[in-house]
Amino acid sequence: MPLARTPYAHGFFRVAACTPGVAPADPRGNLAATLELACAADRQRAGLAVFPELGLSGYSNDDLFFQDALLDEVEQVLHDLCRASLELLPILLVGAPLRAQGALFNCALAIHRGRILCAVPKTYRPNYREFYEKRHFASASDVIQPTLQFAGQELPFGSDILLEVPQVQGLLHMEVCEDLWVPLPPSSYAALAGATLLANLSASNATIGKADYRRLLGAAQSGRCIAAYVYSAAGFGESTTDLAWDGHAMIHENGELLAESQRFSPAPGLIVADIDLDRLRQDRARTTSFSDCASQHRAQLASWRRVGVDFTVPHEPLALQRRIARFPFVPSDPASLDARCAEVYAIQQQGLAKRLQASGIQRAVLGISGGVDSAQAALVTAGAFDLLGLPRQQILGYSLPGLATGEHTRKSALALMNSLGFSAAEIDIRPSCLQMLRDIGHPYARGEALYDVTFENVQAGERSSHLFRLANQQQGLVVGTSDLSELALGYTTYGVGDQMAHYAVNALLPKTLIRHLLHWQLALQPEAVGQVLRTILATPVSPELVPADAQHGLQRAEDTVGPYPLQDFFLYYLSRFGYRPSKVAYLAEQAWADARRGDWPATLPAAERVAYSPEQILDWLEVFLRRFFASSQFKRSALPNGPKVGSGGSLSPRADWRAPSDASARVWLDELAAVRRP
Repeated sequence: MPLARTPYAHGFFRVAACTPGVAPADPRGNLAATLELACAADRQRAGLAVFPELGLSGYSNDDLFFQDALLDEVEQVLHDLCRASLELLPILLVGAPLRAQGALFNCALAIHRGRILCAVPKTYRPNYREFYEKRHFASASDVIQPTLQFAGQELPFGSDILLEVPQVQGLLHMEVCEDLWVPLPPSSYAALAGATLLANLSASNATIGKADYRRLLGAAQSGRCIAAYVYSAAGFGESTTDLAWDGHAMIHENGELLAESQRFSPAPGLIVADIDLDRLRQDRARTTSFSDCASQHRAQLASWRRVGVDFTVPHEPLALQRRIARFPFVPSDPASLDARCAEVYAIQQQGLAKRLQASGIQRAVLGISGGVDSAQAALVTAGAFDLLGLPRQQILGYSLPGLATGEHTRKSALALMNSLGFSAAEIDIRPSCLQMLRDIGHPYARGEALYDVTFENVQAGERSSHLFRLANQQQGLVVGTSDLSELALGYTTYGVGDQMAHYAVNALLPKTLIRHLLHWQLALQPEAVGQVLRTILATPVSPELVPADAQHGLQRAEDTVGPYPLQDFFLYYLSRFGYRPSKVAYLAEQAWADARRGDWPATLPAAERVAYSPEQILDWLEVFLRRFFASSQFKRSALPNGPKVGSGGSLSPRADWRAPSDASARVWLDELAAVRRP
């Protein structure tokens, strides 16, 4: 079963927001404009296409809405649109005035494969400022019967209707313009009833600042409802007697803007995005307050009606219409990255400062290796001491060279401590390591070049043992340096090792983010500190526990556990969203297959802007699954305290990740193996 190359096979559903040219009181012309964009959405294989409010008649008709000739032609073009939809993939959501039950309703209609599926009338009619809808239209609350007779067909009619698309496990709800602007939109109840796709057919006019407010509404509603919100508003062509129209269309998902139209364009507009229904489903399941809220309204929600849609899922290869960041923990936008880095440092520094203050301890003890993790911990500790008004001389930094420590990193460690104003010292742990190896009868003590896990962990354990005893002696607090990526992969020495500390400031920071945090600090630190940081960033990541030699060179962590950019990517999507390995591999291909495509963080050196083949992605994902699920949880279960900095990837056993230490990785490996079979 090879990896499917269509978003629909990986829990995505493609939606389109359409802004056709609309002419008041010209249903025939509006039909042609609607069909043009419906066909365009079909060519892009969208499953849903949303059009503006009253788009078949025009919104700005005023008292022409009382003209039977106009309403007759609207009904006729609805018939024509139904016939045309027989050949189209998308579910079409269009706006039209409909006569029903002795009144006129401003309706959103769902049309698919030759049928009108339902009609949803607008509930809240604006009757202030420039709008006078109560003059023309009844409200959904005025509906007497739950069905509507149209062309010999009985349609579900009302605002309590959900469209059910079993093939994609999605429920769809539509509302009309002002329905979103009220304190309790109908879509809020629809979301509680199960809808994950929310659509708004709008005719919102343009005034100064209104577009920003629409963005806030769309982002907030999609975030509160843990849903997608697809919004399409009237544009060029509506009457400008007193108003202007900007054709504003937006697609939001759980608070994030995925796509937005160009406003004030005279040309028809179409924006497309792939909605991640798996993400919405997972987030709702994890957000227990969402189901609590639904329970509070269970009596009202029980009466909601579901209308089935027989949707044909496309199987042909399709490019994903969605940006997948290579570094999910690191924004590529410079302004966002700057804000992210500043906030991370503030969280880390405040966490450590509070621990020092609460414990009454005024000294910190750090092991400085000359690598990125200990550099980050050193900068955070310096900031925490500055925050508390404590002298940096009370930060006790130690270089602890072992049996494989290189001169390059040793010099970097000493230079960093001195440039930051720490009390710096060096303790050679080689004698104690050799004594330990002799005591346990290790072959290295007899002159054999055996560099096994025991050899490595003796050094890691000696470093931590020294730091804890130094903390006892100096009445200090051991600040941990190990990071989230190492914890995820189990690439850390348990107990008396780098896994343990009195306070672990980096424990919930991935390696990729730490590197960017150090890049960000270059512009803030004095030149002496900046010089050392540049040297550290240019040094390959290595635990320096195996001596370098002419044949193998420096011990490189990524040779063992895989490229940290990929492993952090896997960590984010597996721990944050619980995706299947096949979907994680699909997303990784979208992000990493072509180095020329997509954005890179500005601080990332050109040499690190690389691509990974599908085979490399699958190989390293298998390594991740084996290490993460089968062999590392016992280390995470004993994780020391440390500040949580983000909503994705946190592995604290007291917060975001609770798992048994004895679980098998089989189900994940089997799912991945299925896509590797020819």
